[in-house]
Amino acid sequence: MTSFRFRSSLVAAALALAGLAGAPAAALAQDAVPGVVTTAAAPAAARPHVVVLATGGTIAGAGASAMNSATYTAAKVPVDKLLAGLPELSQVARVSGEQVFQIASESFTNDNLLTLARRVSQLVKQPDVDGIVVTHGTDTLAETAYFLGLTVHTDKPIAVVGSMRPGTALSADGALNLVNAVHVAASKDARGKGVLVTMNDEIQTARDVNKDVNIQTGAFKSQWGPLGMVVEGRNYWFRAPIKRHTQQSEFNIDTIERLPQVDIVYAYGNVQPTAVQALVAGGAKALIHAGTGNGSVADRMVQPLRDAQAQGVMIVRSSRVPYGFVLRNAEQPDDKYDWVAAHDMRPEKARLLTMLALARGASTSELQRMFWEY
Repeated sequence: MTSFRFRSSLVAAALALAGLAGAPAAALAQDAVPGVVTTAAAPAAARPHVVVLATGGTIAGAGASAMNSATYTAAKVPVDKLLAGLPELSQVARVSGEQVFQIASESFTNDNLLTLARRVSQLVKQPDVDGIVVTHGTDTLAETAYFLGLTVHTDKPIAVVGSMRPGTALSADGALNLVNAVHVAASKDARGKGVLVTMNDEIQTARDVNKDVNIQTGAFKSQWGPLGMVVEGRNYWFRAPIKRHTQQSEFNIDTIERLPQVDIVYAYGNVQPTAVQALVAGGAKALIHAGTGNGSVADRMVQPLRDAQAQGVMIVRSSRVPYGFVLRNAEQPDDKYDWVAAHDMRPEKARLLTMLALARGASTSELQRMFWEY
């Protein structure tokens, strides 16, 4: 806390020396830029209302010292203290917070997903709520964001945000990430763009983004590129998502009671069918095969997967390769086997879409259509 106050005082001193401290926001604003939205200072009652739903993670973590950027305890700081440490938020929106969970995101379960999505759905129906921010651990942040994008019906902005370093670390990224997330959630130009992930100044669509680095602050990447950026309180948009999401989705969290068990089988050299057999015996209703290359399936794995299918287990062919996409009927005769190709969806996200499809009683052909559309 002492080091945080010290760094904050340095910032305040620097602003004062530059003659900027206490200057009204309007005086600091740049000229309007076409296609760029600015959140100007406004009376508190007129500002958008953004609800921050906290679930824990690194953004609520703390290390033993300022030098601990990768070694720390996640999910330590409650949402009220998280928000109280950022008075700048009051210049962006009227912000309120709720502590939904206080866990590290690697421990997220299907029940956590359902609880969170239901709460988001309840809040976006309230006329006094303009946007939602979900603070989340980075390990499964992209999965939760995609699930919300598939199941919550709204055009109101939903921004999911985390941090790669705890707030106690030197060059902690959580504070600016959270301010940017609130700005996006409060922005009218973010409406209708589905669930967004705001990390490292970038605005990503939940469908495409994934955590590709486990140490650096620029950890979240999309092979198709970000939608835009947030820079000094302005949104800069460069593209829009075209896949189905939120209001256009056929899935609705308000009607989903439970999620069927879907598991992932990972491919590697000398892979054996042990995992397939164990997961089927454990009650899996579908298996996502994270294959090599173009979703390749080893010769000794084909029959075990077909045997699982004969027991009513749906088979989805994805790839462990992070970029590119799986071509249907390449490497394996998907039409012949009645298997599904996951297109560009990574195994962990393919699992989410498959769970939702099975909850609706979808056939393999329907699931294949969903992978093209979502």
